[in-house]
Amino acid sequence: MKTKRLLSILLVAAMSLFLLSGCTGEQQGADNNPAPEQKSSIKIGGSSTLAPIIAKCADNFTEEFKTWDKVDASLPEEPIVIFVSTGGSGFGMKSAVDGTFDFGMVSKDLKDEEKAQFADGTNVQLGSDVLDIAVNPSNPVAQVKPDLTTEELKAIFSGEIKNWNQLDASLPDRAIVVAVRDLGGGASEVFDKAVMKGTPISPEALQIPSMGALAGKVMDNADTIGYVSSGLVNQNPDKITALSVDGIAPTVENIVAGKYTIGRPLLLVSPNKPDSKEKAFLDYLQSEKGLKVVEEMGYIPFSK
Repeated sequence: MKTKRLLSILLVAAMSLFLLSGCTGEQQGADNNPAPEQKSSIKIGGSSTLAPIIAKCADNFTEEFKTWDKVDASLPEEPIVIFVSTGGSGFGMKSAVDGTFDFGMVSKDLKDEEKAQFADGTNVQLGSDVLDIAVNPSNPVAQVKPDLTTEELKAIFSGEIKNWNQLDASLPDRAIVVAVRDLGGGASEVFDKAVMKGTPISPEALQIPSMGALAGKVMDNADTIGYVSSGLVNQNPDKITALSVDGIAPTVENIVAGKYTIGRPLLLVSPNKPDSKEKAFLDYLQSEKGLKVVEEMGYIPFSK
């Protein structure tokens, strides 16, 4: 009896904690979706690169309007509830299609068959991101060899070049720690298309589950090299150094001009047309206020 009573108390406590958790911000995985009875919420999930942007916009939107009727008088007087979850671009697309999320966050170019899934629904670009070849500032490669060729990158990330002094004799005889996104992330597909071109990533490479964690690995380990979203590099200028590729630095000017090509769009997708609440939030994301958040977080806002 005592055991059953204890289990009941724990179950009630767990449910209470869930119901009291925040409605906006970044949550991990599909298990954190709101309870089915919360029909008035908007659920958005996918790319860990795009998630902080959408979460910040959701916070700003909720703080400014609080209830839907303050956004548009034709909408009901109900609290604005927007959930943001991560899990990768592939997860975001799949979950949008199967209805787990109202919108999927995607940070990669869509293939034709993927575009077809959203042809009659929603496919909105909020900005652009590039993948910087990132190293720790304390790594002497940033001074000795700040520009790498695509072939050198391919050799490093495939495991052909394993030590820094193989890249340049003046660099230390220390093992290179290669860090990449997991295969479910849109970044891995972008990097393969632009750099690896089908050459497998080294089996010794660390597969990191989110872009934020990948950036953290570069910041924590002087011998790590990885591809990191430009926004995260721009947010941590003293902790991450970006290398040039084939003589092209990942500057805003080179990105906008299309010279730096390891890039990707930041998208929100859905197989369905947005309802009135969803459209109101989409309009906000594409407004000057929403695009300002994209820029403030170090990415390039989309301009039509």
